[in-house]
Amino acid sequence: MSIPIAIVAAVARNGVIGRDNGLPWRLSSDLKRFKEVTIGKPLIVGRRNHEAIGRPLPGRETIVMTRDRSFNEAGVHVAHDLSDAIGLGEALAEEMGADEVICAGGGEIYRLILPKAVRLRLTVVDAEVDGDVYFPAFDEANWREVFSEDHPKGPRDDHAFSYRDLVRVRSG
Repeated sequence: MSIPIAIVAAVARNGVIGRDNGLPWRLSSDLKRFKEVTIGKPLIVGRRNHEAIGRPLPGRETIVMTRDRSFNEAGVHVAHDLSDAIGLGEALAEEMGADEVICAGGGEIYRLILPKAVRLRLTVVDAEVDGDVYFPAFDEANWREVFSEDHPKGPRDDHAFSYRDLVRVRSG
């Protein structure tokens, strides 16, 4: 039995998700949700994204996907291709009693995993920002929104934002 894959991403209205190996905004409110939806689950991230975070996140098992065969870091699992990352994610999810494997980016990892994902947990940032990493385009007709919630800009947020949870209704 395969364990479902969910993508968690914060995306500006113009599709930007990153700039200069970091986030192009500060959204403290969203970081709380990120923790809530990822805690206790395996987390697949790309090497550059992992390096931008700077450490394995507590309460999760981090799988770093990289082509760099020499990459090795204490406290993380390493996968060199999508199949290995997903297999490792499923095995860890079973061990942890998690109901899904989370993909937390960056752009190339989202692009690779999107065809296999069954859930998108998007934070839509109410801004158009400059950036150099984009969320992959996807056909909304293949997805159904199951949750939506608007959030005004909080005291430690650069922008207002909305949460959108989508589930896959058909391949494509």
